[in-house]
Amino acid sequence: LGAGFAMGVGMAMAERFQAEHFNRPGHEIVDHYTYGICSDGDLMEGVSAEAASLAGTLKLGKLIYLYDDNGISIEGDTDIAFGENVGRRFQAYGWHVQSIDGNDIEAVDQAIRRARAEREKPSLIIARTVIAYGSPNKAGKEEAHGAPLGEEEVRLTKRLMDYPEEPAFFVPEDALREFRRALDKGGDAESDWSARFAGYEAAYPEEAALWRELMAGELPRDWEDSLPTFTAADGAMATRVASGKTLNGLVTVLEGLVGGSADLAPSTNTYLKGFGDLGMGEWCGHNVHFGVREHAMGCIANGMAVHGGLIPYCATFFVFSDYMRPPVRLAALMKAKTIFVFTHDSIGVGEDGPTHQPVEHLASFRAMPGLSVIRPADANETAAAWAAAVQRQGPTALILCRQNLPIIEDVAMVRAGVPRGAYVLAEAPAGNPDVILVSTGSEVAITMAARALLETDGIAARVVSMPSWDLFEAQPQSYRDSVLPPAVRARVAIEAASSMGWAKYTGDLGEVIALDHFGASAPIAKLYAEFGLTAEGVAAAAKRSMARTKGA
Repeated sequence: LGAGFAMGVGMAMAERFQAEHFNRPGHEIVDHYTYGICSDGDLMEGVSAEAASLAGTLKLGKLIYLYDDNGISIEGDTDIAFGENVGRRFQAYGWHVQSIDGNDIEAVDQAIRRARAEREKPSLIIARTVIAYGSPNKAGKEEAHGAPLGEEEVRLTKRLMDYPEEPAFFVPEDALREFRRALDKGGDAESDWSARFAGYEAAYPEEAALWRELMAGELPRDWEDSLPTFTAADGAMATRVASGKTLNGLVTVLEGLVGGSADLAPSTNTYLKGFGDLGMGEWCGHNVHFGVREHAMGCIANGMAVHGGLIPYCATFFVFSDYMRPPVRLAALMKAKTIFVFTHDSIGVGEDGPTHQPVEHLASFRAMPGLSVIRPADANETAAAWAAAVQRQGPTALILCRQNLPIIEDVAMVRAGVPRGAYVLAEAPAGNPDVILVSTGSEVAITMAARALLETDGIAARVVSMPSWDLFEAQPQSYRDSVLPPAVRARVAIEAASSMGWAKYTGDLGEVIALDHFGASAPIAKLYAEFGLTAEGVAAAAKRSMARTKGA
């Protein structure tokens, strides 16, 4: 509840963005309204309040909602928990508000016409209705909210409404005739738009070609040339910083790339420099200021994605994904091409303390069907992660760190490896490892240091960077076995997050160094040392795993 309300706001924002980008005098190819029907439950949910506030601020005049105000929820009359004046609340948000009898068809028609005429404010039409209207015994009662009327009550209702009792499913002829008119009306509307688009295409061929490309979800030729390449000369770099640089490269070639943050753009590095703001009179801009509204932000981004023609992204700290899990799940269900950027991904945020240090979040998102989760190990993996997200047809979550990480300089290896979910970053001598060290994100650097320690003891270690479990699982078994050969049973995985799920890759003889408790407030180095996330800890775990394999 409430998610659809917020997604409608995203659809209206997408319409306004595209209209400003493509329409030309005498050639308005983007000009549609966004309509929705919402309930008492929708307007009780906080996400609808977040979205309504932003819609009013942005003056989305082509957004029209009909509020089915029947005053009933599952537990009874809404007054038991919802006694506010909804109309005045929406007026305070900056909406155009009307109140009508929802059973009066003419009143509904006139209210919609008035709403369409109001172009400076989104519209809420409060339509007072009766739940189970026509039912002699259940009209206006909570029993009708979540349960069928029942066979006898349906029969009584049909009698009262002068409907034939048989057949069980009956559509009046006048209603059927009106609905079938939609075929002709829709065909005429499509023909009219196609003729207007043909005129637009003749006058503005480049814009028309771009329009077709965006609406088809296609990427421009050579778009990957905009991806930055990082070298050691760039110095150690946080993946959130690399993400910002990648975003600012992509937007130069991806006209539909639009997004922003929940008031954290300077920290999430998600502002597109020189590309303006979307809203407040500047609708050609690519930056969205969502405000501190994580739940609505995710839903609005989903609305932009399902509208079509845009590649929306939204960003916040990873721990605040708790506020927006519902839209992430809905994106996965809908296969919406929404890119979720989550920074400050672990105890690496240091002194901010456990309230800002995500622990269980990675495991939770990895368990979500249809969501691709990528936690890159350095700047080049980050650029490759963005490339994977942009090409994917469903949602992606990019999990990025705050602390600086060393650069992996073999760009070709990284760009080939990241889309496959995991790859061999550093091979053992002669390709014959005694132990395999697996990690993601900031902990990959720790495994590389552990490999060097083990080498001094004559132990050959392979390091595997595994930025994405789901991308790895989508690979052929032959590739997965080449990265994690079944014959090598000595394994160690390290990640500054919950250990849940890692046993699949370490097996019964391996070890997992992880964080199955909350963090603490302290400098990063102290936290990693305190919780055993160190090269020395990995090396010791590798030796223990090797000892077990010898005894197995």
